[in-house]
Amino acid sequence: MQLISSLIKRLHSGRIKKLDLLKKYPVDIQEESFFNMIIRASATEWGKYYDYSSVKSVREYQSRVPVQTYEQLIPYIERLGNGERDLLWPGEIKWFAKSSGTTSTKSKYIPVTEESLNDCHFKAAKDVILIYLMNNPGTQIFSGKALTLGGSHRIGQFSNNALYGDLSAILIENTPFYAELVRTPERKIALTEDFEKKLELIAQTTVKQNVTSLAGVPSWFLTLIKYILESEKKTSLLDIWPNLEVFFHGGISFTPYRELYKKLIPDENMHYMETYNASEGFFGIQDDLSDPEMLLMPDYGIFYEFIEADKINDASAPSYTLGEIKKDVNYAIIISTNSGLWRYMIGDTVIFSDLEPYKFHITGRTKHFINAFGEELVVENADRALEKACRLTDSIILEYTAGPVFMGEFSKGTHEWLIEFEKEPSDLNKFTIILDDTLKSLNSDYEAKRFKDLNLVMPVIRSVPPGTFHRWLKSKNKLGGQNKVPRLSNNREYIEEIYIAAGIRSAYSA
Repeated sequence: MQLISSLIKRLHSGRIKKLDLLKKYPVDIQEESFFNMIIRASATEWGKYYDYSSVKSVREYQSRVPVQTYEQLIPYIERLGNGERDLLWPGEIKWFAKSSGTTSTKSKYIPVTEESLNDCHFKAAKDVILIYLMNNPGTQIFSGKALTLGGSHRIGQFSNNALYGDLSAILIENTPFYAELVRTPERKIALTEDFEKKLELIAQTTVKQNVTSLAGVPSWFLTLIKYILESEKKTSLLDIWPNLEVFFHGGISFTPYRELYKKLIPDENMHYMETYNASEGFFGIQDDLSDPEMLLMPDYGIFYEFIEADKINDASAPSYTLGEIKKDVNYAIIISTNSGLWRYMIGDTVIFSDLEPYKFHITGRTKHFINAFGEELVVENADRALEKACRLTDSIILEYTAGPVFMGEFSKGTHEWLIEFEKEPSDLNKFTIILDDTLKSLNSDYEAKRFKDLNLVMPVIRSVPPGTFHRWLKSKNKLGGQNKVPRLSNNREYIEEIYIAAGIRSAYSA
């Protein structure tokens, strides 16, 4: 297996050198990517409307093209789905990545071009392996199979030629044939649309294989792991796959799941490598396993802009290019891509911890926060506070969501947390106090609103029965794939729906 690793590194020696250049000259590479895309799209309907052929600078581009949301692109998406060509990007779009971003009833259909497949997603997948090889020269991952857990696909709602599905399914469908030699399960099973049936088929076909790596979303992989362990009557995944070495994960924060994975895979040498990929593109890779921050990848056919997250509703707020951003500022990401998304706000927020090279972590979503009382609570705060509460009370969380309890005539406001525990704390009150104190230490706005219980009182935590979140997602036809539980919400819609799934009456319902 060392021979395979050496051969791969030799075959990709040029890319390995380029990875080093990406760290040294990211701003120059971004500028090159920008002009390449502008030139490519200049003859499209969009490019003609904004006169891309005369764009001479990023500033000129920013002054002409407004920031876009998905709702503003829907007319183009519908026309593309019906077979029209050369609208946002040259040629016909045959694939659409179905994404909700949340568990709302509406879905987004993100165009996926040949360029975005090859120059972004597949290029990134190769980089993940190369970076892992460079960090782990003695790796044995090529001695076995890579178990991937993705979504499904089927004929879309547009035309007979347009297909849609989870991004993971589109990637599986378009992956070169040789990938089948190292990937499991086989394509037919991987693309099974019924998620619960897929779990059964994967368990049947992989338990006797030598699985050395995992790749997917932590929450859905956890469902698969627990299903397999229960079926095989085992408590450790190493009893089934003793050579398991690494989990390439992304899609959601790993923080709430880390301790449970350590319990189910009790090996100090097990590696966890985070990636930042979405339906809209592949953005970052954890290039140092001792550092949880991710490296922004500047040459995937994506041009980045950043707007300070607290100013996204201000039409006059400036947008900054990579060379203009600052450390420790919470930014909303704006992207222009080789799939025809132009100045598109993807809804994620990030903070850069380093600018040489550009290292960052995801802080949350522009729409996933609680600010009902001016507390500005974001997902990063929640994940870190829950992690500490779990560590100090020896408890483990499977899923959670939180939302506000609004002030009443005779009551003050608070936050309500619905948590599905794998292992409940022996003292839920202690857990709540730690959570609250940690949020105060992380977020000065929250601390101010909690001061002497003047605005907000102690949060309320309710433990929901096992399987509650699974039943809720199933009721919304959101099992598997890219679907995620919304961690924070500024209203009570999700909480009230989850109460129904749990078969519990809400203490705060009308």
